[in-house]
Amino acid sequence: MHQLTKTDFIQYLNCQKSLWLLKNKPDDYTKGEMSLFLEKLIIEGYEVEEQAQRLFPGAITLPDFGDPNITKQAIDRDGKLFFQASFKTDSEAFARMDVLKKLDDGTFHIYEIKSSTSIKKDKKHNHLKDACFQKYVMTECGYEVSKVSIIHLNSEYVRSGDINPHELLITEDVTDQIAEIYTGVVEHINEALGYIQRDDVSLQTCLCKENTRSNHCDSFSYFNPNIPEYSIYEIGNIRQKRIIELTDMDVVKITDIPRDYDGLNDKQELQMISRKEDRAVIDVPAISEALSELDFPLHFIDYETYASAVPKIGGVSPHQPVVFQVSIHTMQKDGSISHYEYLGERLELPEKVIKYMQSVTGNTGTYISWHASFEKTQNQSMVSWYPQHAEYLNNMSKRMYDLEDIFKKDYVDYKFRGQTSIKKVLPVICPELSYGDLEVQNGTMALDTWGRMVLDADFPDDTEETRKSLLEYCKLDTLAMVEIYKFLAKL
Repeated sequence: MHQLTKTDFIQYLNCQKSLWLLKNKPDDYTKGEMSLFLEKLIIEGYEVEEQAQRLFPGAITLPDFGDPNITKQAIDRDGKLFFQASFKTDSEAFARMDVLKKLDDGTFHIYEIKSSTSIKKDKKHNHLKDACFQKYVMTECGYEVSKVSIIHLNSEYVRSGDINPHELLITEDVTDQIAEIYTGVVEHINEALGYIQRDDVSLQTCLCKENTRSNHCDSFSYFNPNIPEYSIYEIGNIRQKRIIELTDMDVVKITDIPRDYDGLNDKQELQMISRKEDRAVIDVPAISEALSELDFPLHFIDYETYASAVPKIGGVSPHQPVVFQVSIHTMQKDGSISHYEYLGERLELPEKVIKYMQSVTGNTGTYISWHASFEKTQNQSMVSWYPQHAEYLNNMSKRMYDLEDIFKKDYVDYKFRGQTSIKKVLPVICPELSYGDLEVQNGTMALDTWGRMVLDADFPDDTEETRKSLLEYCKLDTLAMVEIYKFLAKL
């Protein structure tokens, strides 16, 4: 029989066929690569768990994913508090409790530990349904669960000195919320247990065909092999309702969308036109006007930041980014360009970054970024840490122009695949520039690489080569903006 865990159960709720394939034909299952982001989440989950365990002194630590018989023996020996207690039902539902407490009346209190700053209830990370699953397994094993709590990070916590887990973490009683949904969730659990034991299911398609691109399962291409390139799933910000409407009309290619279909917004209409006519749709006057309003010098700027679930330095909250690197390409009115860069050597609040930026940019000109809300948010954080630099940082934010805005409405190309990130735009606009040859290829990799370099005493790679790779990546981010700007200026 196939085993069902809470992670499996959430996958079942999102795409039951995907879970069936994983359990019954694992060689055919398309496993997404373990991204650095996911690896980071897993590591941070352990870090939060370590802090949460400090709330329960004297607890018995059971083997990680150990034999449920060991847990039963520990409970039978009148144990009261456990880490990693494991249970398995006769129908192969398996659960491991982060923290389990036996109450004086003989019932149990389950604690689930999460590395988020709130209780998530979305499709991909439903903490309440996770907790329902845990309660179900214990109940099926003959134990009474009278209370369920979720422990998560306190978004208001600011580290000062050593970590205080009582301040870092919030414990929320969700017993009543669990009770409200429990019966329905149990029905789905039993459905999932039966479904994964089936000998076969139809492999022709899966329900993800009605979902937007970000909600497709890992096995979407396996179940839907005939989805063409430039399909309706690549239409920017298309909603599920429109996906269903179009697929009900047997429309999957963008080129097959009827001209009189009224379910697209203005930008989506432009993307459809771009694909049908195989050209970019460009509002040259609007672009020229936008660029003409920029004051020189132009400072093309990009930050890299480090964040962690459990703050590693004072003054920082859970998951709060700290700027550790900046790249600036400054263009004068005559077209001459200078490049400036800063890369921190240790994790610390970014006053050195601020002073460096001010020394090379002064207080004049326009700051150009891509997705400017990110840089502006970091500026706000830096102002809160260093109010003495508020004038410079607030002036930067006030003078900031978001180059991405042009690609939201005035320059639409179906080759961007419905997205406007610089990594989607650059290969189309400036194919001679590429992130593909770099050692560091995205912001998550930069965060992870730099974090390991400055925090891991046993960092295995060459520090100088790593710093060089980080500098090259951030430099390309701002050089890319320069080249895209120059391309637009020639239209």
